[in-house]
Amino acid sequence: MNDAISDSNPALPGSAGVLRRVMAMVYDLLPMMAIGVVVTFAFLPFLNGRRFIPAEVGALAYLHRGLVLAAAAGFFIYFWTTRGQTIGMMAWRLRVQRADGSLIDWKQGAARVLSVMALWVPFFVGNALFWGHWTDRTARGLAIAASLLPVVFAYAWIWIDRDRLAWHDRWTDTRVTVLPKRKK
Repeated sequence: MNDAISDSNPALPGSAGVLRRVMAMVYDLLPMMAIGVVVTFAFLPFLNGRRFIPAEVGALAYLHRGLVLAAAAGFFIYFWTTRGQTIGMMAWRLRVQRADGSLIDWKQGAARVLSVMALWVPFFVGNALFWGHWTDRTARGLAIAASLLPVVFAYAWIWIDRDRLAWHDRWTDTRVTVLPKRKK
């Protein structure tokens, strides 16, 4: 379904389609990378020239990963609860809100972040523990594709949901809407 067509469906005013959501996510990669860089710089004095992998720095690598995830989660929760929009969402005129149009609270923001992270667990855990070491490219490619199915299904659900909500929208009683264009 074309995103421009689906976003203008009069039966579902303002519901955000898949394409807009994905493009906002792409835009949000830049601040996510910046957050990762800032957290990583804080850890550099403790590395002493070693690579940032558990085999060389032990628990420090896991602490780093946890802090990067926590900082990223904080970014989303902060923007969703104070503005309803991340930087990428501002560019694509999207807003996370409750059904009544009000801003979500920090509990809904945290639940939303955790539910989205849960969709990615098969990919990251599978890569770290299993197929990250496989040499057979075909098997590895199939495993990666299969591990991404929860993410794909969660967003593809928008096309069949009567309210055009993704799984994590439903789970957290939130929705992503398209804001009207600003008048010049």
